[in-house]
Amino acid sequence: MSTSIGDVVVTGLGATTPLGSDVASTWDALLAGRSGVSRLTDEWARDFPAQLVARLATEPSTQIDRVRARRLDRSQQVAVVAAEEAWRHSGAADAGVDPLRVAVVFGTGIGGALTLLGQDDILEEKGPKRVSPFTIPMLMPNGPAAAVGLAVGAKGGVHAPVSACASGAEAIRWGLDLLRLDRADVVLVGGAEACVHPLPMAGFASMRAMSTRNDEPERASRPFDKARDGFVLGEGAAALVLERGDAARARGARVHARLAGAAGTADGYDLVAPHPEGEGAGRAIAAALRDAGLTAADIGHVNAHATSTPVGDTAEAAAIRDTVGEHALVTATKSQTGHLLGAAGALESVFTILALREQLVPATANLDDPDDDAAVQALDIVRREPRKARLEAAVNDSFGFGGHNIALVFTTA
Repeated sequence: MSTSIGDVVVTGLGATTPLGSDVASTWDALLAGRSGVSRLTDEWARDFPAQLVARLATEPSTQIDRVRARRLDRSQQVAVVAAEEAWRHSGAADAGVDPLRVAVVFGTGIGGALTLLGQDDILEEKGPKRVSPFTIPMLMPNGPAAAVGLAVGAKGGVHAPVSACASGAEAIRWGLDLLRLDRADVVLVGGAEACVHPLPMAGFASMRAMSTRNDEPERASRPFDKARDGFVLGEGAAALVLERGDAARARGARVHARLAGAAGTADGYDLVAPHPEGEGAGRAIAAALRDAGLTAADIGHVNAHATSTPVGDTAEAAAIRDTVGEHALVTATKSQTGHLLGAAGALESVFTILALREQLVPATANLDDPDDDAAVQALDIVRREPRKARLEAAVNDSFGFGGHNIALVFTTA
């Protein structure tokens, strides 16, 4: 596809996930079909109906300075790890980019929950004088964005979208807008989440949103499968560096893909349940295609949000079928990573970009018996083995409690 002045491109990628400590190890594990899901062995989880989690492959405290790590909530630690990888690989710092023209947009769904709950325990057990002076900056929902902004010296604005499981994708959309409006020259975008704790897990379990396939951890997350029974909670972060195509090429940066379009809608239907026919999700995808100047026929691949919930997967399948069509190769990578909540859209954007760059669509794990739903049956969902394909454009969609819908369109560089 041709590239013109004003295009927005991706020049840096970063991640720390249940599959790996960086982008390369995560991608390799994804293609190899490895799972990041395991059963909790913590004493507190013994009586929980859902005892599965996708923990980080590498502790963030081993990847950043120990003193610095102590002053950051775990969600902030993973954000910094992913963001610094993306920033380093983009080469933007070495290019002498003006800090006043560098912005950050980093989303989270829950934020510093571990700090909030941990410091509350200290308050109750030891009194107010023992509460950490870093409590507030560690628990605030803009904490991951703020930590990333400080890490790269961004002075062009730091923003923190909070839209549940669509937060990471919404951050990418905001980054696109900042560049198009000429409010920044480089934008570091992404999402982070780290909330493996009894309270969030008990809350999700009470909603019957989480898988209880405790005896088969690696087979628990089953997008689009008849036997799916909920998601597996994951933790981690992913980041992208966005800049204008002309500037990136002028400094000799490696361009991984183009961010061609984005859109967001709201269901206006229910606080947690998606519209059963994916109406709002479909509007987001259609609007993103228009924004990119593409048609459904141009899209060769969709990385689906697909959390493995009974209602959510069929609603999304209907949205994809009705807006993109039945020809695109669909994958659902939460089957291996678990659900990273506010980081999911950012990580799955990284996967979408790599699928375009490598011309290879990862398989959906654990899809043994596709749902009988007509929309699921209509889709060409890649399973068992990754599939080589000629791809020029792809969609990544993300949805969150509250009826948030975000769709992103990427094209080859």
